[in-house]
Amino acid sequence: MKFLVRPFTKHPRSVGESYLQHMRTAFAFSWAMFSGAFACLIHGVFPFLCARTGSQRIDELHRRMVTARRPLKDAVKSHV
Repeated sequence: MKFLVRPFTKHPRSVGESYLQHMRTAFAFSWAMFSGAFACLIHGVFPFLCARTGSQRIDELHRRMVTARRPLKDAVKSHV
């Protein structure tokens, strides 16, 4: 049965999260990306609206994914 579970846990474990934690994080990123994309679409039609929303979303996601995350080797050590 481990061969069925491993694909669902290998990557989340590599970033220091459980499967459910990783799902919650991925859903939050998905929502942020969707809302940023929608703001860009609105901005394309109405240039006076959402002038910085897309770039703010990108900055926020970069900060959450790259800057604020523990180094990968520390995350892996905590799950070994």
